[in-house]
Amino acid sequence: MNISHFNPIKKMQPNQQRSQIRPGLRVKIVQKQDQLTGMLTEGVVKDILTNSPSHPHGIKVRLEDGRVGRVQSIVK
Repeated sequence: MNISHFNPIKKMQPNQQRSQIRPGLRVKIVQKQDQLTGMLTEGVVKDILTNSPSHPHGIKVRLEDGRVGRVQSIVK
């Protein structure tokens, strides 16, 4: 079995790195109740709720309107 192409160290995406997320940033999140459908919600970050420097499912944030979810992308 040739597994030379397998790399267990995956590069973290910006939505998985706390250092890339800041209040005032426009992002798309997935809320807990929308995880199965993958429906995204767009808004502006008010608070960063994830304490660790990274998270494989995205950094958890609270938007200015109070909704909470994990960042899936940063809106440019």
